[in-house]
Amino acid sequence: MKNSRPYILGLAGLVAFLGLWELAPRLGLVNPMLLPAPSAIPAALRGEIASGMWQEAMASSIGHYLMGLAIGSACGVALGVATGMFRVAEESVAWVVRLLRPIPGLAWVPFAIIWFGVNAPAAIFIIAMGVFWIVYFATFGAVRSVDRDLLEVADAFGFRSAWSRLVKIILPAAIPGIFVGLRTALGQAWMAVVAAEIFGVFGLGQRMMQASSLLATDIVVVYMLTMAVLYGLIDTGFMRLQNWLLRWKP
Repeated sequence: MKNSRPYILGLAGLVAFLGLWELAPRLGLVNPMLLPAPSAIPAALRGEIASGMWQEAMASSIGHYLMGLAIGSACGVALGVATGMFRVAEESVAWVVRLLRPIPGLAWVPFAIIWFGVNAPAAIFIIAMGVFWIVYFATFGAVRSVDRDLLEVADAFGFRSAWSRLVKIILPAAIPGIFVGLRTALGQAWMAVVAAEIFGVFGLGQRMMQASSLLATDIVVVYMLTMAVLYGLIDTGFMRLQNWLLRWKP
């Protein structure tokens, strides 16, 4: 019973939230055009599925999401490992990092349109920029925090080349910290998807903007919940993968 308490309380909180949400428009506290009741969402979802729009928008956004996440994460890990291992690499990019890091992802939208046009590569670029810095700093910190004693032991056993130290010592020790950054990037990437698709690239974000311009807030909520469910599934899958890869940890 004690172990089930968090689930019971969580379910009770969710039911209370949905109940208050349902009552607000029904009692006239909120205009239903501005905030639809939860009971209106299933019909809106069925309409979107019947039209085929939901499936097409979801497939498009998942493609943008996965490509942008993969590219941004790969670049972040690569640069984070390089700057974490080699002081000269860190010093070489230090001022570039300080210059570019404060620039928000949305600020890259004009260049994305100029460089790629209003199409999928532009959206992928914006998503990649949104996750790059998160993964970079997580990787850099994880590599730098590797116990120096481990590196001395590696030297004693003959692992003196940068490659052997990276594969045998640094990555195994740093991978838990890198995974923390990657998991954070999973959520950030979904926020970037909306920003990347607002300016005209087809997907969940564009469909939400189209619906909002028509005050079809029930459809907006459908796509908001779609992204929430997709994120939950991806995050759960990532955690399972992480637990399997780190099964050697005590």
